[in-house]
Formats: sequence, structure tokens, C-alpha cells
Amino acid sequence: MKRTDKKIILIILAVTVWIVMVPLFVLKEADFGGSDDAGSQMIEAVDREYEPWFTPVLEAVIGRELPGEVESLMFCVQTGIGVGVIAFFMGRFVERRKWEEHNKKNQDF
Repeated sequence: MKRTDKKIILIILAVTVWIVMVPLFVLKEADFGGSDDAGSQMIEAVDREYEPWFTPVLEAVIGRELPGEVESLMFCVQTGIGVGVIAFFMGRFVERRKWEEHNKKNQDF
């Protein structure tokens, strides 16, 4: 890896950390809630008698609402699977390019 590539990666990482950390320190009194909570509050503000169309499958199976830790775990597993799929295909594209370049070099001789 070139020295300039390492510098660019470090700069991008520093900017990413900065983007994540600045709101935590600048907006000290902010409520960083999720979109589920905001959606539920908006529905209650519009219609207090709203009834959900269905219950989530896992909640129907276990007969109660999922604990927050289980929801977080399921979200993390879903994220890990998605990252794995994306990384797999990105790796395939990189290797395909290397393979094609290797074949072009061998065909010239």
C-alpha cells in the first residue's frame, strides 16, 4: 500500500470519527431516539385509537413483546449478514479484475 493511500485512509477515518463524535458533544441536551419511537409518537398524535394491522411474528409466537436486548442482537446479526454479503461481492469484483489483468498480461506473450 502506498504512503499516500495510508494518509487518505487515516484522514477518512478521522473525519468519520469526527462526524460521529461532534453531535454528542455539541448537542448535549438532544434526545437521540430511534425512528420507531418517533413513528409511534406521531401515530398517537394523529389518532389515539389506532390499532396495528398485525403483530410481529416473533411477538405472536412468544406471546409478548421482545426484550430490547434481543431486538439489538437481531439487528446486529442482520447487520453482520449484510456486511458479509457486501464484502463477499466486493471481494469477488476485486479478484475478477485482478484475474482479468493477469490473463491480459499472459495473452500478450
